[in-house]
Amino acid sequence: MALTPEHPSGLRHEGLRARWRQTVRQVRTVGEPDPGPYADDLLARWSEPQRRYHTVDHLAAVLGHLDTLAAHADDIETVRLAAWFHDAVYRPDRSENEERSAHLCERALPELGVDAARTAEVARLVRLTVSHDPDAGDRDGETLCDADLAVLGGTPQEYAAYAAAVREEYGFVPDDAFRAGRADVLRHLLGLPRLFRTPLGHDRWELLARRNLATELELLTA
Repeated sequence: MALTPEHPSGLRHEGLRARWRQTVRQVRTVGEPDPGPYADDLLARWSEPQRRYHTVDHLAAVLGHLDTLAAHADDIETVRLAAWFHDAVYRPDRSENEERSAHLCERALPELGVDAARTAEVARLVRLTVSHDPDAGDRDGETLCDADLAVLGGTPQEYAAYAAAVREEYGFVPDDAFRAGRADVLRHLLGLPRLFRTPLGHDRWELLARRNLATELELLTA
């Protein structure tokens, strides 16, 4: 089906393209080339058929959460660029997605006129989403990681939809192996002293996220 501007997905893509253009205008040091084709390439990547959770919807959600958390960041436009790239390369059967996504931004951003220092910072932030463990005082890292993990603090219905989408992405993994691996991930998250590092993120999502994680773990191990 073609994504016309009247189609809901077409409207969403148009809004994201506009956001991309605005961000690129804010950060680059030269006015060429046209950022539009780069947005199209990124949106095509986020729309690949193997994705069930790491989709355009996730990208849009992270950008929305960054709007909420923007006051915490030192350089919110750089963080927004990192959001665009953080899962731009994604194969659920591979472990190097973040590294390949960082390489993609290291190639694309200089072509767009983004300076070397900002490009390096975007790549660093992308790589940080492997662990979601920013150093104390890394306000940009804290902001991106909280926005990426905000799904954990959704309503029970939203969290259930997220967990189901993750299972679909890993549909090639047998049930027993998936339950064991997923339970390990949940135990790790629940063992962290703090899931969300920004004050607003912690206040808004921490308790809900821990309740959701504990519920999923109970269901997986029942």
